[in-house]
Amino acid sequence: MKFGIVVLPGSNCDHDCYHVARHVFGKEAEFLWHKDRDLKGADCVILPGGFSYGDYLRPGAIGRFSPIIREVVDFAKKGGPVLGICNGFQVLTETGLLPGVLLRNRSLRFICDSVYLRVENNKTRFTGTYSKKDVVKMPIAHNDGNYFADEDTLKGLEDDDRIVFRYSNRYGEITKDSNPNGACLNIAGICNREGNVLGMMPHPERCCESILGGEDGKGVFLSIIDCF
Repeated sequence: MKFGIVVLPGSNCDHDCYHVARHVFGKEAEFLWHKDRDLKGADCVILPGGFSYGDYLRPGAIGRFSPIIREVVDFAKKGGPVLGICNGFQVLTETGLLPGVLLRNRSLRFICDSVYLRVENNKTRFTGTYSKKDVVKMPIAHNDGNYFADEDTLKGLEDDDRIVFRYSNRYGEITKDSNPNGACLNIAGICNREGNVLGMMPHPERCCESILGGEDGKGVFLSIIDCF
């Protein structure tokens, strides 16, 4: 299979995603520049983290208008798998592929840390190698990771089992103290109704090798690969 990794002006995790796809898992991978109008045969598209267009206006607000993002939206609407990580998650909400918005962290400070997540849904194309309620540890690095949506949207996410990851403590307990940014319902990642689009604030690509301190993120990529 082939991964397509979107590069917007200000992306800074694109090479991390490429390295994991190409060198850790040995799959074909290609960068997709923001002006491209072709996904170049990608089977799965990754929108990486960073600060696209300097996060002007708000994170992801300008990035959504890039020509390549229009191709990604069409790809997703046809059922293609799309993974948005951190700023990529923000772009996905701006396009409307995912509901809600990512607000400024509750602390009003940039957070760079490792956090625990509980797997809420292991039936997606991105979580099939995990077990439900697994507790994994992944790094975060964001200023605007506070997921917010209105009550009806949040209820819909819960009812449809579209909350994929929640922030938890090491024991899998969903607590206020384990929520690093103030996100509603401790949400760390959600998917669309069809299950082919996942947005998450934590960085699975930064924890796929033991030399980096852990391999809990490998399950996201292995789950994608297993679908092909």
